[in-house]
Amino acid sequence: MESSLLYSPLALRGLDLPNRIIMAPMCQYSAVDGLVQPWHQRHYAERAVGGVGLVIVEATAVQAVGRISPADLGLWNDAQRDALKPVVAAVHATGARIAIQLAHAGRKASTKIPWEGTGAVPADQGGWTVVSASEGAFDPTYPSPVALDQAGIDAVVADFAAAARRAVQAGFDAVEIHGAHGYLIHQFLSPLTNRRTDGYGGAQTNRFRLALEVTRAIRGVIPATMPLFLRLSATDWVEGGWNVDESVALLKILKGEGVDFADVSSGGLVPGVKIAIGPGYQVPLSAQIKRGTGLPTGAVGLITDATQAEAVLAAGDADAVLLGRLLLRDPYFPNRNAPADRRTIPVQYLRGF
Repeated sequence: MESSLLYSPLALRGLDLPNRIIMAPMCQYSAVDGLVQPWHQRHYAERAVGGVGLVIVEATAVQAVGRISPADLGLWNDAQRDALKPVVAAVHATGARIAIQLAHAGRKASTKIPWEGTGAVPADQGGWTVVSASEGAFDPTYPSPVALDQAGIDAVVADFAAAARRAVQAGFDAVEIHGAHGYLIHQFLSPLTNRRTDGYGGAQTNRFRLALEVTRAIRGVIPATMPLFLRLSATDWVEGGWNVDESVALLKILKGEGVDFADVSSGGLVPGVKIAIGPGYQVPLSAQIKRGTGLPTGAVGLITDATQAEAVLAAGDADAVLLGRLLLRDPYFPNRNAPADRRTIPVQYLRGF
């Protein structure tokens, strides 16, 4: 690993990452009224101390109705912005960088915290009316959505921009748009969930429209030097659904609108999909998007050791790797595997290495 690509710097617009290991956004379902709690500060700071180059904070709702669960983080008001500032400072103190994923869950909102069950939160327990591109619940246990009208779409776009502005004020180094895993933007992109007959439905360019408007709105309020990421499900893994070719077509357009990095995932739109899951199973999607668009990409999904991650980068299949559950198990994975001259170990911990 002495000549490691994994531990080499990565420049994205005006941001320099010290290495190419990114902590993937993973919901903690531990917020109160959208506000971070002590758990979040400990969680994110510990992964930064462990040596990741970039921490991406979990899906953070731009509207209260856009939360996956009542315990999701939010950035729809200034109190939530101010509560995030110490998290940003704690990560920066380690030398790592920090981004935030802005999200709207659409028809997958108002659901239970995973360890408390599945399905919708009843109205008498704090549940709310959810929205989507079209009518139709994710599955029979989920809430039935209302199709957004033009005023509702305009409000979503404006609230993404407002949340991005707050992210800048909180000190984040980058913003990621969540366009994956069956949440609202993905619901507009895929013909499986978008059955609209207006300017946001039908033809491919119409289904791209919400993603395009959100991108333009955010790019318009963040600094020119700040990179903008997009997390995208490159395929629905279903015949007739969203696919890699459409992903490439969308990202070619969004590259011209100021998206700097494609965080490539897959699936999540519809239930019961059979996916052949194995080590690095989504890496080929990253490779196709990288080669089809010229954008830097991040590969994610069952990347579990440094040699494997190094091979992904060496093959040119991605420019960075995003680690998720591995970092829940082993926050110090990056520093444990780094060449001696690339470690970022606090002096208090040196004797442990």
